[in-house]
Amino acid sequence: MHSEAAKLKEEILRLTREFTRLAHAANRPGYESPEECGVERPPFVPGQTPVPYAGRVFTEEEVAAAVGATLDFWLTLGPEGEAFEKGLAEFLGVKASVLCNSGSSANLLAVAALSSPRLGVRRLKPGDEVITVAAGFPTTAAPILQNGFVPVFIDNDPLTLNGRVEQLEEAYVPGRTKAVLMAHTLGNPFDLATVTEFCRRHDLWLIEDNCDALGCAYDGRPTGSFGDLSTQSFYPPHHLTMGEGGAVNIRDNLKLRVLVESFRDWGRDCWCASGKDNTCGRRFQWKLGELPEGYDHKYIYSHLGYNLKPLDPQAAIGRAQLLKLPQFIQARKANWQRLRGGLAPLEEFLDFMLPTHAIGWSPEGFSWDSSGHRADCSWFGFMMLVKPGAPFTRTELARALDAKKIGNRMLFGGNLVRQPAFVQLRKDNPAAFRVVGDLAGADRIMNQSVFIGAYPGLTPPMLDYMIQTIAEFVRSRG
Repeated sequence: MHSEAAKLKEEILRLTREFTRLAHAANRPGYESPEECGVERPPFVPGQTPVPYAGRVFTEEEVAAAVGATLDFWLTLGPEGEAFEKGLAEFLGVKASVLCNSGSSANLLAVAALSSPRLGVRRLKPGDEVITVAAGFPTTAAPILQNGFVPVFIDNDPLTLNGRVEQLEEAYVPGRTKAVLMAHTLGNPFDLATVTEFCRRHDLWLIEDNCDALGCAYDGRPTGSFGDLSTQSFYPPHHLTMGEGGAVNIRDNLKLRVLVESFRDWGRDCWCASGKDNTCGRRFQWKLGELPEGYDHKYIYSHLGYNLKPLDPQAAIGRAQLLKLPQFIQARKANWQRLRGGLAPLEEFLDFMLPTHAIGWSPEGFSWDSSGHRADCSWFGFMMLVKPGAPFTRTELARALDAKKIGNRMLFGGNLVRQPAFVQLRKDNPAAFRVVGDLAGADRIMNQSVFIGAYPGLTPPMLDYMIQTIAEFVRSRG
């Protein structure tokens, strides 16, 4: 870069940082003090200042990274993307990560990759079954149907929100069941010991939907590193953000990386990075399909793929966020603990979420079952379930939170088989999906649960205001 241009870029980035400190103080981490960041946050006014359930948390470094990458004007996925993929893979302890444009696309790519003929006898074909969980986000299950496979829904445990793994054997059909796709719900690892053993015993693929759970661990190992594939989302409510964005992580089989990249990049057979030619050294020497020999490898397509890449400036933002991830994780844990301790007097009326394998909570910590396994949660949110017989409903509690400007959400789609799309699907094709049991746990989650925020942008006054508001509402109904 010309020296004058380099100096001008440096000045632009200096001004960018100064602007961000002044204009976006409200988006800084809630654990920062004014002395640490050199700027005062806008004052929190209870009942007037919104308290989101989640949101983007950033400082001047992310904005400068985005502006710097834009000034370089690479735009399409390139060096920033490559560096972010390497950093994410190192954080998770996996062989590779492949960036895409959303967590939903990541799930789509992970499932599609398992349909590739290159997987031989383990390839998933139309009509094959994939075990998943009834209550959750729809794009965990939708890619199964979108690829012509059959989802088999098991129930959820209302306290962990994760799949009832005791139903796995009932869901399994020899010769038809080929994979398991489950989410670590709201940042709570599912029972990976049971699920991985089940998959090994039956030679099944495992996809971990890790979109809500970046930074979680199970028996000291990061979630997202157990399945053959795992997925991430970088939408603003998630553990780190690049605006839109996602990733597919490959534990150890790099053949899967080639397949994921192919489906992400139009279905092409070529693995050249953008702007590069002839990585294989045989660009005009391939004979594939019914194409003429020597047809340009950059335009040979072995899969029916998509174009699901993000932009390089997004990856630049992600790299800056990745440096903050350890602090973000600790903030989520601390915020959850503050809420749990403050709401402990309401246990007569509310059930609270527990980590997988935990059997109780006290101010000193969790008590655990006899399995010897431990889940370490990087909480996406703080879930409450209204107990049967409580003098109020979930909807009344949610409306009271809304009235006080406290953001809240249901568990996404609730019991997905009750959603209009699935009801219609069952009418059109009764064999489109299977259900194990009565899904009573998923129904309870759908009818009685609501969650509030635990994300790093919350300040101690916001957290205390949430506790006070919920306690006052419950007392008013008690």
